[in-house]
Amino acid sequence: MNLQFMKAGTSDALVLNSISKQAFDSDVEVGAASPGGPPGYQSVPFHLKMARMNNLFKLVDENGVILGGAILFRQGNTLNIGRIFIDPQHFRKGYGIFMMREIEVMFPDVKVFTLDTPVWNIRTNAFYIRLGYSEVKRAADLVYYSKKR
Repeated sequence: MNLQFMKAGTSDALVLNSISKQAFDSDVEVGAASPGGPPGYQSVPFHLKMARMNNLFKLVDENGVILGGAILFRQGNTLNIGRIFIDPQHFRKGYGIFMMREIEVMFPDVKVFTLDTPVWNIRTNAFYIRLGYSEVKRAADLVYYSKKR
């Protein structure tokens, strides 16, 4: 598996937007009431804005094909993983685990990683717990996690 996780540019926004839409819409298979996702998940202008703000990242294979992406927000010693997404045709290949580990490597001085995920999403809740994230709070529809170094 020769993958690279790196900052995405505005030229990647269209492809990442498409992957984001497919990935989040596929959540109907794991408990979502209907297709949908977090704000901006299917908005090209949103992904362009995230790229311009240096918050958009991509996962590429050895041929430069984009397999997934992430939106990350840094604030001091904390990094919020706003979202990660993988093209559904590449689910269950270890790419999400690879991306999460690369995020931690890419930001060696970050002390706390935070994220949230829907309560109903059994797949993502189990995924984050498996990666060492601890639940810190639960709201009606979201579970908030953190991981400290």
